[in-house]
Amino acid sequence: MSSQNTIQTGNEGSFLDAGRNYFAKVKGGETGSLPAMLGLIILVVIFAMANPIFLKPVNFANLLTQTATVTTLAMGVTFVLLLGEIDLSAGVTAGLSAAFLAVSLFEYGVSWQVAVLIAISLGALIGFLIGLLVAKVGIPSFVVTLAAFLAFQGLQLVVIGRGGLIGLKSDVLIAIMNSPMPVSFGWILLFIVATIYISSALYSRKQRSKVGQINKPFGVLIFKSAALIIIGGAGVAFLNLERGANPQITSLRGMPWVVPIVLILLAGGTFVLDRTKFGRHIYAVGGNAEAARRAGIAVARVKIIVFVICSSFAGIAGILLASRQASVDPAAGRSVVLYAIAAAVVGGVSLFGGRGRLSDAVIGGFVVSVIDNGLGLVGLASGLNLAVTGGVLLLAATADAISRRKSRVGS
Repeated sequence: MSSQNTIQTGNEGSFLDAGRNYFAKVKGGETGSLPAMLGLIILVVIFAMANPIFLKPVNFANLLTQTATVTTLAMGVTFVLLLGEIDLSAGVTAGLSAAFLAVSLFEYGVSWQVAVLIAISLGALIGFLIGLLVAKVGIPSFVVTLAAFLAFQGLQLVVIGRGGLIGLKSDVLIAIMNSPMPVSFGWILLFIVATIYISSALYSRKQRSKVGQINKPFGVLIFKSAALIIIGGAGVAFLNLERGANPQITSLRGMPWVVPIVLILLAGGTFVLDRTKFGRHIYAVGGNAEAARRAGIAVARVKIIVFVICSSFAGIAGILLASRQASVDPAAGRSVVLYAIAAAVVGGVSLFGGRGRLSDAVIGGFVVSVIDNGLGLVGLASGLNLAVTGGVLLLAATADAISRRKSRVGS
């Protein structure tokens, strides 16, 4: 009764009211990324106790770079999953984009900027073709992307040639995943992120008040902002510690360059989903495509654009993949899509469409990477990584199915 009065009177309620509402949603099946967050904390504690190296600055920096490719691809796949579709070709799209990147630099001598543009444009073109076949021809996305997965592996081998390996001829691109930023840049980045987050939240509150919508209590904004600053500050300070084996010869201090790239992609994608009409259309189509069509939404156009976005993210993931290895081989990207899909689902993105956020994919990416990194440090067999990741994915999918059932019963 009190919540109804809150809505009628326009009162924002208290911080405690917001907490009660949140736990009521969780109880009703809307868990979001909460299970992934709890799982991540548990995994970190377990691996830190099993091997102290896990919490060393050098391993933390390695974990960030290890997560970057999977997280970037997972964010792209999230767009497709929100429609209730699937893209099995995103990994080989990343590998093919990496191959074109390396060939453009090595054989044609183009600048790294042009090579990057070629890689991302190739991804966008692939997404456009997949989107046409799915939205216009009506072929299920599973079939289209599975066919692309098989075909692009052969094309990637043709592009790379008989040598089987092409080095990445660009110090700038290699530095993205292998070199740290200057120490001061981490603090500057944190200030920029915090400023954008707080300004965006305040602007959103102002706009909601203008149209008579209810805002969450101001205490929630203060709590989230403080958490961002404290956790972000701790992360920057930790990464600024010396992690080089021989500091006198080579000093390794600072945040990896890939971190701001992933943050920009996260911020841009979140803005599209949360603050634009197109983002609302994505959720509407994923929730009920037929109802969205009757409401006047161009469903086919939404699907095509979403596949373009997904494959563009795959092109960027290919650049990161090539940067981390400083080379490209014919097998690049083949298995990463499985980890990306797992990351999105583990993070809380629904396989049935219409529910999830890009931040969920990022959290899920950390869960998947922590499992891989932690089990490696413990010294267990590499095959166990896949078994554990598969088990976590199955649990996440089960939780998703149960939560949707509870939501339907509750409505």
